Amino acid sequence: MSPATSASPLDALDHRPELAPIFPEIERAHAVLADCLRREGRIYICGNGGSAADSEHWAGELLKGFYSKRPVRSHEGRRLPADLRGIQGGLPAIPLTGFLSLRTAVANDIAAELEYAQLVWALGRPGDVLIAISTSGNAQNVALAAKAARLKDMTVLGLTGAHGGKLRRLADPCLRVPADRTHLIQELHLSIYHALCLSLEATFFPQD
Repeated sequence: MSPATSASPLDALDHRPELAPIFPEIERAHAVLADCLRREGRIYICGNGGSAADSEHWAGELLKGFYSKRPVRSHEGRRLPADLRGIQGGLPAIPLTGFLSLRTAVANDIAAELEYAQLVWALGRPGDVLIAISTSGNAQNVALAAKAARLKDMTVLGLTGAHGGKLRRLADPCLRVPADRTHLIQELHLSIYHALCLSLEATFFPQD
């Protein structure tokens, strides 16, 4: 998958001047994700509670059109039968918050804190990216997933609050937003991942 152009996530963050101190890290995050997708890697996302909802939301914006219709590439489109012509181009993003049977089996048979680590170990490949979301940075199942990802030679992209917690040492880059209260952290996370989705869409599905 080769992009025809490039876009900056900062184009969509004019309304969030409080994020200015981490703008360079947000641009790094875009570069990491774009490089993974260029090499046909996959993006995995995990988190708990509101961050689990963010994982599903983020993946949803990547898997189909966000602001553009994302036409299927011409050589692929020619193979589609008429009743599949509405399919859009997607970017491979897998929310680890799914897999209900597997996660409950891990919790029952092994240990609940290994639910995401098990999925990373089974699915992850060198060059893939794990997006680890934790407002405190200390969620144990998310931190263990990050450790597993590093052992698999994956890149770990962290989103946390100001302190960073365990993910501060496990993720590179680690986007530590300037907030300490959970709902404010989550609001800033939403702005960041929407901006990253827009920039990736513009990069891989440029509009005429």
